[in-house]
Amino acid sequence: MPAYEFSVTVRTRYIEEQSDPDRSSYVFAYTITIRNTGTVGAQLISRHWIVVDGNNRVEEVRGLGVVGHQPLLKPGEQFEYTSGTALATPQGSMTGTYFCVAEDGERFEASIPEFILSLPRTLH
Repeated sequence: MPAYEFSVTVRTRYIEEQSDPDRSSYVFAYTITIRNTGTVGAQLISRHWIVVDGNNRVEEVRGLGVVGHQPLLKPGEQFEYTSGTALATPQGSMTGTYFCVAEDGERFEASIPEFILSLPRTLH
């Protein structure tokens, strides 16, 4: 029985030099690693993000591919990319879904686990 599965891991960081807290602009970068943990090659076709800031303001983002790519991943292969977002608050979260099509035509979704965007803690 074929298995259709992409696993997704995320690393985040605050981009201080692009942020402007006086104007309520906090910029974060996130690096995503997508690994085909299934048994069938598949292509990432599109994405759906849900971005929530610290005021619980929700923004949904949909689009084709990721950073201009629609990677085709054989079992065991991975694709990594870095993107970013700006929030009006010093913290928020993101979660979402990648829509994929396997080489045999099967469609499936890969969930992006929720991750937190937050300013680094400062020591006093």
